Amino acid sequence: MSAACQSRATAYNRRVSDTTELHGLLHRHFGFHEFLEGQETVIEAIVGGQDSVVIMPTGGGKSLCYQLPAMVLDGITVVVSPLIALMKDQVDAMMEKKIPATFINSSLGQSEMDNRIARMQRGEYRLVYVAPERFKSERFVAALAPLSIALFAIDEAHCISQWGHDFRPDYLRLKWALKDLGQPQVAALTATATPEVRDDIIEQLALGKFGRQPPQVFVSGFARHNLTLAVTRAKNKAEKLERIFDAIRQLKTGIVYCATRKNVEKVYEHLAEKRAQATYYHGGMSEDQRTKAQDKFMSGQCPVAVATNAFGMGVDRSDLRFVIHFDIPGSVEAYYQEAGRAGRDGEPARCELLFNYADVRTQEFFIEGANPTREIIASLHQALLRLCKGGPVEMPMSEIAEHVKAAKNDMAVGSALYLLERAGFIARDYRQGSRTYTTRLIEPARSLDDLEINFERLDAKHVRDQAKLRRIIDYVDCHGCRHGYILNYFGETDAAARCSACDNCGSGPARKHRAARPARAEAAPDATPLSVSARERTVLLQKALSGVARMNGRFGLGRITLVLTGSRSKEVFDSRLEELSTYGLLKEFGYDFTQELLRRLAAADCIHVTDSEYPKASLTELGRQVMLAKTPLDIELPPFEKAKPAARKAAAAATKAEASYDGAVFEALREWRRDLAATMGIPAYLIYPDVTLKELSRQKPQTMAALLEVRGIGPAKARQFGAETLAIIRGASS
Repeated sequence: MSAACQSRATAYNRRVSDTTELHGLLHRHFGFHEFLEGQETVIEAIVGGQDSVVIMPTGGGKSLCYQLPAMVLDGITVVVSPLIALMKDQVDAMMEKKIPATFINSSLGQSEMDNRIARMQRGEYRLVYVAPERFKSERFVAALAPLSIALFAIDEAHCISQWGHDFRPDYLRLKWALKDLGQPQVAALTATATPEVRDDIIEQLALGKFGRQPPQVFVSGFARHNLTLAVTRAKNKAEKLERIFDAIRQLKTGIVYCATRKNVEKVYEHLAEKRAQATYYHGGMSEDQRTKAQDKFMSGQCPVAVATNAFGMGVDRSDLRFVIHFDIPGSVEAYYQEAGRAGRDGEPARCELLFNYADVRTQEFFIEGANPTREIIASLHQALLRLCKGGPVEMPMSEIAEHVKAAKNDMAVGSALYLLERAGFIARDYRQGSRTYTTRLIEPARSLDDLEINFERLDAKHVRDQAKLRRIIDYVDCHGCRHGYILNYFGETDAAARCSACDNCGSGPARKHRAARPARAEAAPDATPLSVSARERTVLLQKALSGVARMNGRFGLGRITLVLTGSRSKEVFDSRLEELSTYGLLKEFGYDFTQELLRRLAAADCIHVTDSEYPKASLTELGRQVMLAKTPLDIELPPFEKAKPAARKAAAAATKAEASYDGAVFEALREWRRDLAATMGIPAYLIYPDVTLKELSRQKPQTMAALLEVRGIGPAKARQFGAETLAIIRGASS
């Protein structure tokens, strides 16, 4: 460990003596009673001075992994994020928690930027969000160099890898910026990265080099079984449009992703004709238009967004009930990251890919654009020698492309520009308030052969991108478990053979939820019958049925299974179900066995499951008699496959349940939240997210002490909104 890291660790040990203090900070500043799975271990490593690479699924709580350490580390936490449109919301959220924070990006004028840097130098901020292109400015890096940077957090870290699905060249400068800033501690975080991309993140950031210790790598389970995964084959765009409208009519809130701006506008126009409330977002809109569209969606004013993948990275709206892909994305990583924006509150959500083979051509076009040939790079090299002979030129990329005879795809010219810039042939300077770069030759101008461009690596990337496209097509054609396919793709090779939350395993989006009389799942190939004595069988059934009884008819089989198997998933801790006496009773048997056992008990009339959109489970009289061992029950137990550790981590299950809460109280709170958010000029979720409103509507606290027991409400929230919250609850409950 370096001297700087040792100093940070010593400071941490002075401030945070044990895990109790970490939990205290978690509740006091963020209003949570427990960490989500994987968070505590990551945070302990970061505050202990370790460089870290964190792979945690969307909704798994990555941001807390650097936000909480920012409260205890000595110095500033710099967060590199490409989410310019969301930075203000993120900073507002921190300020609501009484955590001093700010952002620096291209939306600021130079005087305001200088003001914020001066305040950083005075130590007025704990967190500073910075757009990656800022590190292109030597002046900016020089201004940061004297500061005490405790942590350099890199969000969406997959953007640094050319093997990733969203490569952004500006991220490549971060390795050199870290050297200029004195090698501060690094935490690189992303939701989707294959083992190859993880290794490339470490290489591109030079972690483990320049005197740094090798980083700790944390990989949380990728399983998101509250998401129902499905593929719908569509003959044409008309069928896709009707499917989208049906989903909106049923599920209300979500995102429709399209591959092109043209398709975004086509889908939006169709929804407008149908009088469905929606907004749209793509890179061809002005910055002001994009900001307004995103604000409408994030504030809850508009339930549906139609967008390209330019929208959504880091979207923190938790109540999305669907994500639909109008076009096939370019990789499994891209698909799972975008689909993972649904159901972040842990409640059921649908992720549906509308597929037609003709759509594949669009992604092939993008691949060609992202991987210029040597011929295109050489042609651009010659064109720039001519264009910049008289000095720097300020010219849009599309205009430069007109001078490149070998290019039939303007995107390929843009990619070639980045390559020539990285190789030191040109410099491209970002002009404040403009989307156009100034391009100049770096003298003396070098020939193409003298430039450090690895054409073999570029060819390999082209082949790799094509392979990624084939893998997402394989996902479409997959006849097995879709969750298992994705988990295997990300390296979790011991994923369960079947799930209860995809179309291939019997939970397709067009089908009615049928939990009461489910079809019997096929056993995994290596599963074996469970051999137990009569006494052990009785105890096993009693444990399963007691798990149902303890939930008092508030949840469905999915949530009950999570509790019985001791899941540390968000949906369990949001409802504080880990405090139940039945929590973990069947942990040794794993998720798949336990859920199938509950289904068989339902088929045997021991469990009643309501026939509704969000089925809830309760004991029948027969089930109660079996639980009390007053009536014997002879049913065949499910096959049992002993879960491996990674499989247990991946078995975060889907719940089809909507816990009971007082609808009148919920609506009153939501109306109050909407009006207050409009008055304060902030997104509604910054006051309380929907999951907190539901908890308030379930528990209906009457005192400030009881209010503080509600997950998501800490002392700061209680001081700011507590009195009004309690008054609304009392008024709506009377």
